[in-house]
Amino acid sequence: MTYKVNILDPKAKKLLLEMESKRLISLSKLDEKDFLSTIKRIRKKSLKNSIAKEEITREVEKVRGERYARKKRQGNI
Repeated sequence: MTYKVNILDPKAKKLLLEMESKRLISLSKLDEKDFLSTIKRIRKKSLKNSIAKEEITREVEKVRGERYARKKRQGNI
């Protein structure tokens, strides 16, 4: 199981190091390069699955048109 921990008090770091020396936990620093590569990978995936603004606009106009037609038939307009 993995947790991200932000150390607020220097005493907490000492406790963590003691726990590591007793082999209760293992500590490793988050490599900034790994983090950035993960962000790039997520962004790349989202670009592949993105919808063009024109497609969104067409869909919104279609739904609004259908809603307007329904209201018009019901006599609400």
